Amino acid sequence: MHDYSLFYKKQGSSTVFVAVYVDDILLIRTDLEEISQLKAFLHDIFKIKDLGQLHYFLRLEVLYKEDGIIISQRKFVLDLLKEYDCLHSTSLTFPLDPAMKLKAKEGSPLFDSTFYRRLVGKLNFLTNTILDIAYGVQHLRQIMQDPREPHLHAAYHMLRYLKKYPTLGLYFSNASDLSITAYCDSDWAACPDSRRSVSGYIVLIGGSPVSWKSKKQETISLSSAEEKYIALRKVSALHIARNLVFRERTKHVEVDCHFVRTKLQEGLISLHHIGTIEQLANVLTKALAGMKHSFVLGNLVVITSPPT
Repeated sequence: MHDYSLFYKKQGSSTVFVAVYVDDILLIRTDLEEISQLKAFLHDIFKIKDLGQLHYFLRLEVLYKEDGIIISQRKFVLDLLKEYDCLHSTSLTFPLDPAMKLKAKEGSPLFDSTFYRRLVGKLNFLTNTILDIAYGVQHLRQIMQDPREPHLHAAYHMLRYLKKYPTLGLYFSNASDLSITAYCDSDWAACPDSRRSVSGYIVLIGGSPVSWKSKKQETISLSSAEEKYIALRKVSALHIARNLVFRERTKHVEVDCHFVRTKLQEGLISLHHIGTIEQLANVLTKALAGMKHSFVLGNLVVITSPPT
């Protein structure tokens, strides 16, 4: 396995997965007898305590439904709102104001920059289940060394969004559909300070999101076509890989294009143009509001779990 904390054993039709974090262990199985034997073995060696069916693991909450599960961070969100005195604030319907253009050196410096860093760090942890705040969080992370008043205001804006949807989570169906779909997008020269583009991708299995990221690109793209190359490389699905012609100024993306073109020719991936309205990765490359934000969330099967 590529993840040193995840192990699995496959024997015939039986598969067991073991996720380990310090002294917390999560066991997932397809065969009840196999996992019973594994638990007995681990108990003999480490004297483990069996807590039964999974409900809470590393601040992730699991709610069981007949057709699948919902994973959220409800308690963490409510504790965060209480810690930053936002439980009685007016709630907002989108995580970042599209009209607000944050710049690195704009506004008054904060008296206590540690306060800001701690808040953004906790918001970053929430991107494990609340993917629509990932763009805003990466935006706020860019100015951790010298945060200003507008940046803190934007962070509190995100808290007020979480107040409206404190039980937002991800739904995973128990259906047998394991088809893989990936969306990728970028916003050219989006950063007002460096003019670097922001890339975002999301990977879904059976219609449920399993991997996503919003990140500023390492290099400055000279055109919107070039930044698409770089963005698509992140999920091994490239767009203009079908074009065998390179210009002199696109040499720095030529390796990416060759890589993806090879995967395309091998039949590992297929490429499709996605219109702006249907582009789910939009939420990871720019601030959305209103119906655009609601549309993306609805299509990413991000739902609100009932409180317990």
